[in-house]
Amino acid sequence: MADLQNQSLTDQKDADYPALDRAYHDVTLTNLDGSGYLSDDYANVLSETGDAAFSLTNEFNYRRDDDRFEQVLAYYWVTEAQRYIQELGFGVTRRAINKESQDLRINTFGQDNSFSWDKKDVIRLGKGGVDDAEDAEVILHELGHAIQDSQQTPFGFGNTVESGAIGEGFADYWAVTVADVVSPTPDPACVADWDSVSYTSETPHCLRRVDENLHYPEDLDGRVHHDGQIWSRALWDIRNAVGSTRADTLILEGQFDVGSPTMPQLATSTVAAARRLYGNSVANQVRRAFEVRGIL
Repeated sequence: MADLQNQSLTDQKDADYPALDRAYHDVTLTNLDGSGYLSDDYANVLSETGDAAFSLTNEFNYRRDDDRFEQVLAYYWVTEAQRYIQELGFGVTRRAINKESQDLRINTFGQDNSFSWDKKDVIRLGKGGVDDAEDAEVILHELGHAIQDSQQTPFGFGNTVESGAIGEGFADYWAVTVADVVSPTPDPACVADWDSVSYTSETPHCLRRVDENLHYPEDLDGRVHHDGQIWSRALWDIRNAVGSTRADTLILEGQFDVGSPTMPQLATSTVAAARRLYGNSVANQVRRAFEVRGIL
């Protein structure tokens, strides 16, 4: 969906049909550990529905009517995201972020939902509607939660409604920024285009967007996914102002050891990170993005 921008495509119960042909791409799976399974230092397909993907030649060619297709996608996107994090310096010249083999359970949750479970350090990707692991941005969204949890010492990120909204907003932002860096599409602000065809009627199909015109605090309504769109819009505006590399670096840097912040508290930490990393000019652009949203 995101690649083809064809709003008429539907799941059709995991069917592989000709209209989807141009959405398939060959990619290189990096960092495989040589076991023949989808496992490395950054991602580990721990369990799955059906057969586990296995290849002694490290060739994993499946189409969407084969459940192993989703295993490959989850492995690929988690690994690419961690490689990107390290390209930004985290785990190299900066503090590491989620630098581990992230466990993934694919299609073992029957509902149309997915979640990152910090206590078990696992991401579960659901099977209802379009299988969630078919959509890169669903995978990356759940990884966004794991990232924030990993940045807190000693506890995970957020235990209030407002910090929960920040978590959803960041996870949406992380999904679209990494997807846009690795494989750009015509409408990068639309989150989870393909997954959302199963539960949205309006077009373009989007789970949410990161460019909604919402304002803090009057547009808060206590629903974390809705309220998170205030935060994700601010992050998206920062990205548009200073570029993806600087934005993603300073946003990640600002999230260390913040616990359960309010939006103004985390915005202040993010501006401070921008100033440390890039100086006053960039910090002022970051501050302006938060001011436009009413956060600062």
